[in-house]
Formats: sequence, C-alpha cells, structure tokens
Amino acid sequence: MNNTTRVINRTTPFLRKLHSFAGVIPLGIFLCFHMLVNYSANWGSTPYNTVGTFLAHMPYKIVLETFIIFLPLLFHALYGVYLAFTSSVTVGTFTYFRNWRYVFQRITGLIALLFVAWHIYGTKLQVELTGVDPSFAMVAGIVGNPLGLTLFALGLLCCVYHFVNGLWTFLITWGIALTPRSQKISEYILIVVFFVFAAFSMRALFAFV
Repeated sequence: MNNTTRVINRTTPFLRKLHSFAGVIPLGIFLCFHMLVNYSANWGSTPYNTVGTFLAHMPYKIVLETFIIFLPLLFHALYGVYLAFTSSVTVGTFTYFRNWRYVFQRITGLIALLFVAWHIYGTKLQVELTGVDPSFAMVAGIVGNPLGLTLFALGLLCCVYHFVNGLWTFLITWGIALTPRSQKISEYILIVVFFVFAAFSMRALFAFV
C-alpha cells in the first residue's frame, strides 16, 4: 500500500461526506435551477433567451461559476470516478434492490460526466469562445436531430437518477435518515421525486424540438 492510498483510506469518511455534500448542495441545486431555466422554453424562445442573456451577463458570473459549479463538479467527478473503479459491490444475481441502485449510481455517474463535458463544450465553451449569448436556437440546433436528442435525453435522465439516488445517500451519510424505517420512507419518497424530475426534464428538453 503506497502513501497516497494510506492517506485516502484515512480520510475516506470525510471525503465521502464532502463528495455527497458537493453532489447535493451546490451541484444538485444548480441542476434544479438549470432545469427550471430550460423549462422556460415551453413559453417560447423569447423568455428563454431573456433568462439566458441575463445569466450570461450577471455580476460576478466567473466567481459564482467557479466556486458554485466548476470546483464542486471537479471534486465530485474525480472522487466519483475513483469510487466507481475502487469500491466493491455484491455482484452476481443482484438479488437486492440496493445492489442494483449502487451499480446504476456508478454507471449513471460516468455517463452523466461524459454528458456534462459534452454539454459544456457544446454550449458554455461556444458562448465564451464566440461571444454570442446562449439562445433557444443554439440548444435547438443540438437536439434538432435524432442522435442529438437521444444523447441529450439519456444524459439528462442519468443526471436526474444520479442526483436523486445521491440524495438518499446524502440523507444517510449526514445522519438525517439513520433508522431502517426512515431510510425506507425516504426511499419511497425519492422514487416519486425521480419520476417527477424525469418528466419535468423531458418536458423541458422537448420544448426545444
């Protein structure tokens, strides 16, 4: 066991809590906000473009993006990839529902990471490099073909699942749902939350089609 591994093992409880916190508080809240912004496209291109232009020029944008989005995302992604390839799970027949959820959490996390990277490249970087404001037409151009729409829908659903399932882990990790009863109740509630969020995100997505 090398020194790096020893350090990681000693700090694992803290890192797991920080990882869970980063995924729910800054990133989860931003995901919800981002879905609300996208949902405004249901009322037409003008409301969406108005919000997009405001966000592109809001005060302290770089500071807010750096400390609320990109740094938490970088840590959550790097440590999440580490967990995905080093953590063990009871495999085989996957008799237990939670084993399946654990596996899906890792798979959706990796897919969500690829989706976010693609999304940042296709929107954020294009806005910064070209100087244009984010617009309805820009998003419509990305999802205006079957492949783009399918990849976007898959990425969104993976993000939603990863976030909602991560909420359940957050409740346990931070001592909010410790008893078997509270964990079971929160599990049922979050299943409903997943379907609500999934439907909401798809409604927002298809507003651009």
